Amino acid sequence: MSRPVYLVDDDEAVRRALVLLLNTVGVGVKAFSGPESFLAALERLPPGCLVLDIRMPVISGLKLQEHLLALGIEWPVVVISGHGDIEACRRAFRSGAVDFLSKPVDEQDLIDAIQKAQDMLASAERAAAERAETAVLLASLTAREGEILELIARGFTTKEIAGSLELSPRTVESHRASLGAKLGTTSAAEMTRFWLQAGQAP
Repeated sequence: MSRPVYLVDDDEAVRRALVLLLNTVGVGVKAFSGPESFLAALERLPPGCLVLDIRMPVISGLKLQEHLLALGIEWPVVVISGHGDIEACRRAFRSGAVDFLSKPVDEQDLIDAIQKAQDMLASAERAAAERAETAVLLASLTAREGEILELIARGFTTKEIAGSLELSPRTVESHRASLGAKLGTTSAAEMTRFWLQAGQAP
């Protein structure tokens, strides 16, 4: 588990116990006494997963989770509570919580939930890197190549693309060859995947 874990809980005894547990199994954890101190440090924190107590004064764990989403921060969250109820559980999961654990927290359940959260974060980071790489590749295309890529993604054949753009099939094939060289594939399915990854659904 290489990514940091941020524990936000106003109960000092719980914080100490969970920090000790997680350090014992090799998890790097930074503890905060409440959402206020966490938010104050947020700009300096690298992406990680959150372990949030649900009931805290001023700002609840659920409110913090929802606030982070509003900021566009989608770090995975494990919610813990000694006062959990069905509605709180629903709200947590609607906001993307990985798991909802009741206090006293089962040690293995917490470790498993954090592992799942870190796996999700790693997957999200890989996907973001792929999208960024795809965006760079698409930015290298000419306007005409971009038009042809869109039509390929829409399922058009070379003949249909030629008719749509009033080009000869040979010219379309030439543009497709250039697309293939820039994108590293001549597969229509792979070209469609590139288009979708860039968030430009046909």
